[in-house]
Amino acid sequence: MLQLLISAFLLSIVHAAIPNHWLPLVTIGNGENWSRSLTLRATAISGFAHIASTILIGLLVGWAGLKFATNYHSLFRIIAPSVLTGLGIIYIVLHFINAHHHHHHHDELKINKTSVTAIIISISIGMFFSPCIELETYYFKAGDFGWEGILGVSLVYLVVTVSMMLILVYVALKGLARLNLHSLEHNEHLVIGIILILTGILMLCVK
Repeated sequence: MLQLLISAFLLSIVHAAIPNHWLPLVTIGNGENWSRSLTLRATAISGFAHIASTILIGLLVGWAGLKFATNYHSLFRIIAPSVLTGLGIIYIVLHFINAHHHHHHHDELKINKTSVTAIIISISIGMFFSPCIELETYYFKAGDFGWEGILGVSLVYLVVTVSMMLILVYVALKGLARLNLHSLEHNEHLVIGIILILTGILMLCVK
């Protein structure tokens, strides 16, 4: 299960580092003259809302994987890594197809209200209804390890994603470094595809 958690950890970092996850919060915080602590609280709330919907969907996927693994254990050990590898290939193909037309799944946040509560609620709702489906693939394999694996992946996604968002927002607000993640945003599918393929190959090799 270790390789599963490590891969989930790496995907969570890539996922959270995409500018659309944290840059709008920096922009809104500055535009509304929020304090650093308020902006960080808004980041934590919206980040939790975003990953919560991903986890809810993932729990269903993991449960399906658990049922499948119980009845078809040997076959499962071949199918799950193959699914990850195949999906990784799809992501890489999509990367090259959309090399010059990258569009992230999250809708652009448009905030017009000045109320702090209204802004945070608006951001959180938008984040909740835009789960990242690429993270769900690991739940199916996690089902092979029972609820321990499913909950382990959920914990990694939650802690790493929210923590990474907070770190990036904090660094941006402090102005200690000017992060240029534009290239990462345009190479998201490529990075995720490579991680998925490596994970699938590793799972096929390690019993």
